[in-house]
Amino acid sequence: MTEGLPRVGPPDPVPTDRDGIVRMIRAGQERLVSIFEEIDGGTFGRHAWERPGGGGGTARVMTDGRVFERGGVNVSVVEGEDLPAEIRRAKELPEGTPFFATGISMVLHPRNPHVPAFHANFRYFEAGDRDVWWFGGGADLTPAYPIEEDVRAFHETLRGLCERHAVADHPRFKAWCDDYFTVRHRGEMRGVGGIFFDDLRPEGEGGWGAAAAFMTDGVRTLEDAYPPLVRKRLDMPWSDRERSWQLLRRGRYAEFNLVYDRGTRFGLETGGDTEAILMSLPPLVRWETRADPAPGTAEAATLPFFQPRDWTSDPIR
Repeated sequence: MTEGLPRVGPPDPVPTDRDGIVRMIRAGQERLVSIFEEIDGGTFGRHAWERPGGGGGTARVMTDGRVFERGGVNVSVVEGEDLPAEIRRAKELPEGTPFFATGISMVLHPRNPHVPAFHANFRYFEAGDRDVWWFGGGADLTPAYPIEEDVRAFHETLRGLCERHAVADHPRFKAWCDDYFTVRHRGEMRGVGGIFFDDLRPEGEGGWGAAAAFMTDGVRTLEDAYPPLVRKRLDMPWSDRERSWQLLRRGRYAEFNLVYDRGTRFGLETGGDTEAILMSLPPLVRWETRADPAPGTAEAATLPFFQPRDWTSDPIR
């Protein structure tokens, strides 16, 4: 058993209902924005949006910062009279099933090619008369130039999170993340993975509370998993060549989000704020035909990182 890296601050109180979930993720949004603003020295703007049919959210977005070329930490709280068809079919629910969904999502695209990009989200759904519910979420790291000690630290922190909660299964969630964030037409992951889970609905009287505790700890653990890596690498020097490779890797990121990502589809299909949804895309990307790096280059050395690996034990070499 590993405890992961040290926690930042005391544990948050565990929500007891969906309103508590909303309060928890809004507090998490404010904490994370404050941390990222301290790192960057700039300010995240605030954009509140409303969804026709019920609910809305708050998008906190930074563009053209000193450290973060684009970053966003968004909270949504939406409801409606008919669950989107894709989810309705998966849950075997009838047409006209009402739903409630809330979540926090974030994407950070740093300017420096040696600082990894980062994505995370945690979400909660209810369908029908609150008799069908589930939790989902995860976090993953997308470096252009992966540094082994950083990748290992990130995975150790997420393993520590999972091992604090009986409802979490780190090997399964890690493998799920590797598979989900694979750019299948490229035959590689978009980054170095993390954890991913969906349809988490533990059985028994305490199942809801156990899942809520895992989500609450997960939101707080994001503060431990990513900001230390940014602080460690933000002053590393970089060249035009490294910037070019970063933009090429961002193209892989954009391909995944636009072709495969279910969260993007859900947001657009449910009438969410388009700008908040597409905030996840990097501000600048690059595509080039036959862009395989030459053997022996620093760019070629990154490619093994974009395949599934047990980062808590297996060496890259």
